[in-house]
Amino acid sequence: MRPALLVPLVLFVAPAAWPAERLVERAPTTLVEAGQPVTLEVVLYVPDGAGPFPTLIFHHGSTGRGDDPSLFPRTFESPAMAQLFNAQGWLVVFPQRRGRGASDGLYDEGFEPDRSGYSCAPAISLAGLARAKQDLDEVLAYLERRGGADAARVLVGGVSRGGILSMAYAAEHPSRFVGVLNFVGGWIGEGCGTGEAINTSTFVAAARFRGPTLWLYGENDPFYSLKHSRKNFRAFRDAGGNGEFVSYSLGEGVNGHAVLGHPDLWRERVLAFVAKLRRAEEAASRATGTSCCSGAATERRSSPPGLF
Repeated sequence: MRPALLVPLVLFVAPAAWPAERLVERAPTTLVEAGQPVTLEVVLYVPDGAGPFPTLIFHHGSTGRGDDPSLFPRTFESPAMAQLFNAQGWLVVFPQRRGRGASDGLYDEGFEPDRSGYSCAPAISLAGLARAKQDLDEVLAYLERRGGADAARVLVGGVSRGGILSMAYAAEHPSRFVGVLNFVGGWIGEGCGTGEAINTSTFVAAARFRGPTLWLYGENDPFYSLKHSRKNFRAFRDAGGNGEFVSYSLGEGVNGHAVLGHPDLWRERVLAFVAKLRRAEEAASRATGTSCCSGAATERRSSPPGLF
């Protein structure tokens, strides 16, 4: 019996109506596979008003055990997350990595050699993580070319594999992000027996990012128990990381890995986290004599509506 690894989370929910524009775009990349250029699907929720906007880039997780290719083409987005941030004047971006959603290329984030599912072997699994980071490079480059996102105010986050991926990527590019949102993050499930070699080591390395991070996990998560996730958080903090760990109960017998699907639980905590980012930026602006949001010396202008 294959050990439990990861589960998909909120692969797609039809967005409710609110004052935002939903766009689906193709991001050209420098990647080439089988002699063909690769483009990535990017779903954007654009708030009302004129940009550039503070921006949340939110990354998807896995597809369970990786043994059901019919799940690979499903586009991930969280309308609840988009609506929350759009209401605060934020641009929200949901990139689809290679082979996921309508993106080109092969979905190859740490599979067994026969592609029967995700591998528990650290070398193979972590090579998949490294491949995912390449896609994040391309997404950031696309957003810079595209315009509309304020490069000085980018928050990165994700769910499950997307959560730990965001932590790892921010550690390698610490000046590019104001913080990280980590929803039930982990790269491989505890059932593999290699969670410490893969998950814990990745979170320890992520401590190189010294900005604020918010970790949101659920009780009764069959893939990342609270014991495992709290151990990862302690290791992250012991390595110098800056974070807050919050756990939720979704109810008796409810899979705690589904926290993202319960915005009533985390909405206020996330808003408080972003408000804290704003206060830190305002304090830094006062110390340097620059505008809070423009970065221009001595210039003062109104911030976009919302928390930033």
